[in-house]
Amino acid sequence: HPSEEVMTGIYEQFGVTPGINARGNQTLLGGSTPPPEVQAAMDEATSSGYVVFEELLRKTGEFIAETLGTEQAFVTSGAAAAISLGTAAVLAGDDRDRMASIPDTSGFDRNEFVFQRGHDYTYKRCFTLAGGKLVDVGRADGCTVEEMEAGIGPKTAGIAYFESGRWGSEWVSLDQAREVADKHGIKLVVDAAGQIYPLDQFMRVARTGDVVAFGAKYIGSPHSTGICTGRSELVESAFLQNFIGFELAGIQGLARPYGRPYKTDRGEVMGVAVALRRWFSMNHEERLAVEEDKRSAFARGLAGISGVTTSIPKEAQLGPNVTVFIHFDAGITGIDGHEVIKQLEEGDPPIWTRTHDDGGSIGIGVQMLSDEEVETVVERLRDIFA
Repeated sequence: HPSEEVMTGIYEQFGVTPGINARGNQTLLGGSTPPPEVQAAMDEATSSGYVVFEELLRKTGEFIAETLGTEQAFVTSGAAAAISLGTAAVLAGDDRDRMASIPDTSGFDRNEFVFQRGHDYTYKRCFTLAGGKLVDVGRADGCTVEEMEAGIGPKTAGIAYFESGRWGSEWVSLDQAREVADKHGIKLVVDAAGQIYPLDQFMRVARTGDVVAFGAKYIGSPHSTGICTGRSELVESAFLQNFIGFELAGIQGLARPYGRPYKTDRGEVMGVAVALRRWFSMNHEERLAVEEDKRSAFARGLAGISGVTTSIPKEAQLGPNVTVFIHFDAGITGIDGHEVIKQLEEGDPPIWTRTHDDGGSIGIGVQMLSDEEVETVVERLRDIFA
C-alpha cells in the first residue's frame, strides 16, 4: 500500500510508536540524536565509497588521541565495549595465546581487578566480560587507600574504576587509584562513560587511566559508539582484540581474539570523530544557555500549579545530563510522580520521564528535547493537573 507509507512515518510502518524522550541520553529509548553536521558526515561516509577499515580506525583514532592528549585511541561500539576490550588488554597484553584464550582466564597468572565495593553500579558487569574477576574492596560507605591495597594480591592485574566525577573524600579518588596502580605495578581501567564535560575533566580523566572508556553518544555521536583511549601498549592490545583485529588475525594465520561482536559501521566511526571535533570547537557556554532556557521554560510553564514546584540544580555542569526536577505534593495534587509518569507514557505521543526518588519528583533531562517538545511536555503536564 504505497499511499499508506506516504501517510505514516517509518516507525509506524513497522508498528513502532515513537515518542518524546524527556529522560536524556538513556539507552532504553535510543540514546542520542546526532546533530545535523554529525549526521551529514555519517551519511557522506556511508554513501561516498568504501575504505580499508583498519586505516579508518587508526586515522580517526590518531585524531581522538591528539584531541584528548592521550597516546592512542580508537572508536568502539559504545563505552561498554571499550571497558571490555580495555580489561582484555590488561589481561592479555601482547600475548597472542592469551588473546586466543579470553574469556577463559583460568590459566592466567593474573586475572583479578580490585573494585570499590560501594561503587557497585549497573555496568560493573562489563569489567568481567573478557574474563576478569572482580575483588570488592572497602565498605558500602567508603574505601581507603589501605583497604584497596589490602585487596591487591599476586593475582591482581589491575584496578577497575568507575569515575562518576562526584566521589567524596571517603572514596579512593581516581588520582589515588593511579598512585596505587603505579606503586603495585598493576593497571588502571576506567569507566568514564559520561565524563565528557567540562572539557578539562574529559582530558584529565582520559590521561589518568591506563585504558579509559567514554560513551560517544553524550557528545552527539550515535547511540552505539564509544571511545577506548589511554596508554599505547594497552590500547593497541585492545585494538588487536577488537573486530578488525579478529579479521586481521585470521588473515595472518594467528589465533582469533574474542572481540568480533564489537563491530562498528564506517559511518559511526566518522560520527565519533566529527562529533568530537565539534565538541572541542563549540561554545559550551552558548550550548548550556540553550539548555538553561529549556529548564526555565518548565519553571515558567508550571508556575502557579498547586502542589507542583520545580527546581534547577545550581552546581556547575558535569557530564551530559541537564536536568530540571518537578516535585509533587501528592496531598495537594492527588497524584504522585509514578502516576504522572504513567499518564505521560500513555498519552499521544508517549512522553518518557523517570523518577529518582520513588515518585516524589520526576527529573526531566532537557538535552534531548527540542523547544517544541519542551512546550508539548509542559502542556501535557498542565493538562494532567488541570
